[in-house]
Amino acid sequence: MGYVAQAESGFAGLTRGPHAVGMRVVQQYDYTRAYKGRTDAVTGKPVTGERARPVQTLVWYPAQKGGTPIRYADYLRTEATDENFTRTDAETDAFLANKLQWVAARVGQKQAQKLFDQRMWAVRNAATAAGKFPVVIYAAGGGSTAHDAADLCEYLASHGYVVLASRSLGTHTSLMNFDQEGLDSQARDMAFLLSYAQSLPQTDMAHVAAAGWSWGGLANALAASQDSRIQALVSFDGTQYRDNTKAVSRTQLTVPWLYVQRRPESVRELSANEMETSSMLLNEAKYADLYHVVMNPMEHLDFSTVALRVAQPEHFMEYSRAEVEAAYHWTCRYTLEFLNATLKIAPAGQQFLNRTPAQNGVPAHMARVYHLPAQTGPVPTQAGFAAALAQEGFGHALEIYRRVQQQDAAFTLSEGALNNWGYQLMRDAHDLPAALAIFRLGTELYPNSFNLFDSLGEADENNKDTSSAIMHYRRSLELNPKNSNAEQRLKALGAPAAGSAGK
Repeated sequence: MGYVAQAESGFAGLTRGPHAVGMRVVQQYDYTRAYKGRTDAVTGKPVTGERARPVQTLVWYPAQKGGTPIRYADYLRTEATDENFTRTDAETDAFLANKLQWVAARVGQKQAQKLFDQRMWAVRNAATAAGKFPVVIYAAGGGSTAHDAADLCEYLASHGYVVLASRSLGTHTSLMNFDQEGLDSQARDMAFLLSYAQSLPQTDMAHVAAAGWSWGGLANALAASQDSRIQALVSFDGTQYRDNTKAVSRTQLTVPWLYVQRRPESVRELSANEMETSSMLLNEAKYADLYHVVMNPMEHLDFSTVALRVAQPEHFMEYSRAEVEAAYHWTCRYTLEFLNATLKIAPAGQQFLNRTPAQNGVPAHMARVYHLPAQTGPVPTQAGFAAALAQEGFGHALEIYRRVQQQDAAFTLSEGALNNWGYQLMRDAHDLPAALAIFRLGTELYPNSFNLFDSLGEADENNKDTSSAIMHYRRSLELNPKNSNAEQRLKALGAPAAGSAGK
């Protein structure tokens, strides 16, 4: 029973929550995407077998008590099949034996075997606990394994979360291609996991967060900017360089965001790495409620417990292993309390975030926390503008539009977007006053648009305002004498065409 006490305390002194932890491995393909071409991009040989994208999924979940916890080696074993589901047991055994030799070369045979034999909290395929639980989709670091944060994933599951992760695969090979296509590939993997989570009876899909480390800590920001179902975001030392973040829409990133980073580099180091801090995503995501945590003892790799477990003594220079593991412990704690505050709306979680690190018991000088509240006012998107109109009244459309532009000069709505919006309000939402307001806004912003004046005339007709309809149809014809619709509507209204008034 000695391993049970070890499992209760957990890696880095993590304390298990009220739930037992289950873990399952699900081998599935995303059949909407090809992973392999007809010719292998590495060997040049013809490809045989399944060519769809493999997404081996690890799921951690609150479970019923009972069963034997897995060994850490069982996590390492999943790497053998995270790209190739057809590997035999013998091939998987050989993979694990080679893995043991690799670890032994770093930490010694005795320590390596002890690491492999360590009991974790999770029980393989344990029966699920009753109830519904919030969901966390985890994105591994670039090219890393699905279990690179297994300790965090178990910790969250024990505190009432369902966590899903898959390996960080490149677009067409096992190695990540660190470009826009690779970033999009990992973000789409997260979308696939979110879709799969929908099928699980335990998941509360009304409360979903995305988390990730390094490249995955950027891919999850991209996913959150693209999918409004993601309600909270956690990034561990996510890529901060400007070129890699271009795809993340600053105005679409509007969820609460916990960003935990390694100890800061000096200005000299930043310059040497060619980092342009003024264009960092962290600085530009003004509409996200940002909690920025700096963990002074941690290096980039320390956010992965796979790397931290096998780190050699020379890795720990300025800070000891104990201090780095303590920082990892507090990283997990901040993550839990942030998720409790944002997904479970737990007052205790928000209170934790509102206190200083020292007030929460974090050792002195270990961490710094900065809270940057989301910028007030409408978010400069059509949805944000619409929300402001719904609150203040569509009759104030031009005034609010100018206000949003003052807030963000890049904000604009095209002629076509306004025209479509007006018709959606008129035909789908059956809100004629709002439609009239949007068409009027369109003619103010685009005074030479015959189409918007024509649309406004149609809305006037529906509003039984014949004189306004005639005026706007005539203006449309002045702008485009070939507008047959305006000409026909004027005839139907018994009004002379443009230029013939008074005859």
